[in-house]
Amino acid sequence: MKKLIPFIAFGVLLIGCKEGKKKKAETMKEEVVKTAEEMPEEEAEFQITPIEHASAVFQWGETTIYLDPVGGAEAYKAQKKPDLILITDIHGDHLNVETLDSLDTSNATFIVPQAVAEKLPESYASKLSILNNDDIKVIHGLTITAKPMYNLREEALKFHTKGRGNGYILEKDEQRVYISGDTEDIPEMRALKNIDIAFICMNLPYTMTEENAASAVIEFKPKKVYPYHYRGKPDVSDVAKFKKLVNEGDPEIEVIQLDWYPNEEY
Repeated sequence: MKKLIPFIAFGVLLIGCKEGKKKKAETMKEEVVKTAEEMPEEEAEFQITPIEHASAVFQWGETTIYLDPVGGAEAYKAQKKPDLILITDIHGDHLNVETLDSLDTSNATFIVPQAVAEKLPESYASKLSILNNDDIKVIHGLTITAKPMYNLREEALKFHTKGRGNGYILEKDEQRVYISGDTEDIPEMRALKNIDIAFICMNLPYTMTEENAASAVIEFKPKKVYPYHYRGKPDVSDVAKFKKLVNEGDPEIEVIQLDWYPNEEY
């Protein structure tokens, strides 16, 4: 059964590359986890449960948020039913109708870009709140801003076109959480301000390198950053390298690694 992992937890540092990864994991694994009961109340408000790759469950006060839910009902059996479902893009690691159909979404509002809305069955129409880049929605006490996510490299433009998908900023009680979605180190990311928690992707050929991700993070200076969405094709990004680059550039930024691939060894 998955356990909620508070955002201040120090995660497992695992570096990706299938060959030799067991040995690396054994030598690098260091986990320090605090439970919500051990933390001051204000620090226990935002909790994170990584599901896999791009999928997560956030508990923010009384609000349960599913991010890009895929993986079937089994992956969510220990979770509360969602109040909000955020979907970033149309690809199968972000949008999976079969998973959505298997969940109890009776009380959920879906925050989606137009391209995702067009892929969903008509039965979901009444649940949708469509946000396109830079649109803002206030719901459940959260201010949700849709942010651009797209590719810059010529060879990658076909993967994520500008304006189709959304990253998101979630804001409540003066705390700001940024979810990158599938993107490269675009100007809109680099220009972010006052981000407390950032979830940053890095996987080739679809998004960006560890170097580009670290460079962007150093520029917009979140207080805490969680590398996620780091399995590529065929390689797995080196999140230990990402952490090293970030901390060399700005030691004040805390890089936290959670287990985004519970069924894999990286």
